[in-house]
Amino acid sequence: MELIKDIDRMRTYIERIEEGKIIGFVPTMGGLHKGHLSLIRKGRGDSDVLVVSIFVNPAQFGPEEDFESYPQDLERDVKLCKQEDVDVVFAPSREEMYPDDYFTFVEVEGYLTSTLEGDSRPGHFRGVTTILTKLFNIVSPDRSYFGEKDYQQVLVVKKLVNELNLDTQIIVLPIVRENDGLALSSRNSYFDEKEREAATILYKSLKKAKEWTIGGEKDPARIIHKMKELIEKEPLAEIDYIAIVGPNSMEKVQSIEGEVLIILAVKIGKVRLIDNMRVKRSMCQS
Repeated sequence: MELIKDIDRMRTYIERIEEGKIIGFVPTMGGLHKGHLSLIRKGRGDSDVLVVSIFVNPAQFGPEEDFESYPQDLERDVKLCKQEDVDVVFAPSREEMYPDDYFTFVEVEGYLTSTLEGDSRPGHFRGVTTILTKLFNIVSPDRSYFGEKDYQQVLVVKKLVNELNLDTQIIVLPIVRENDGLALSSRNSYFDEKEREAATILYKSLKKAKEWTIGGEKDPARIIHKMKELIEKEPLAEIDYIAIVGPNSMEKVQSIEGEVLIILAVKIGKVRLIDNMRVKRSMCQS
């Protein structure tokens, strides 16, 4: 396995790959966990050459967010990648990706990037789409792998790739959870014991919402109200948003028909978590 830290060397490596070989790509910010490993293993099975990028992207963090404290242990992450038979870890510095005279950004505009995460974290999606455009241009992947936990981000990335005619296929894998349902996240490492226990309230509320829907409740407002009541019983939890939306549009639904996405963001102590769950109307009583 190679560890590459500069763009020119990464490009040279890609250029030397035999024509017809499939390049798989897993973009990460490090702090690798089992969710990342599921993407890496899928990519390894699908690809002739697998590239994992590790870059904590400052452009997708707001001024009051956790950029400076985001979990970083390159040696550990590189070791994990080696164990998973990754071919290349691309781990550029901030200066390599964003030199001092850097002023170019790529942005998907419209409702998709202005609602929910876009509303709560202004500029976040611009940072995501900028760094991914750069990485796609550097790595030239045939297939790129993302997790469904960042559901809204996945829709934004698909739109970016489609509308800019970027030549990579977006592969999306299901959320990986702990035994108690907590969605895996690099930020889970911030928790103390009490916060870790409190964090399970996200999954518990999603499961309850699914039960209520399957039980015949069609009114999203009533489900959201009951979810809020449940979460607010946890003293360490602070709700950012809860929404029930169309899974392709992220637009809030007036009535639960067909498939919907239940999505939420909640702070546990100082740690902000996101999670989601799909519910199909076919699961529900008519």
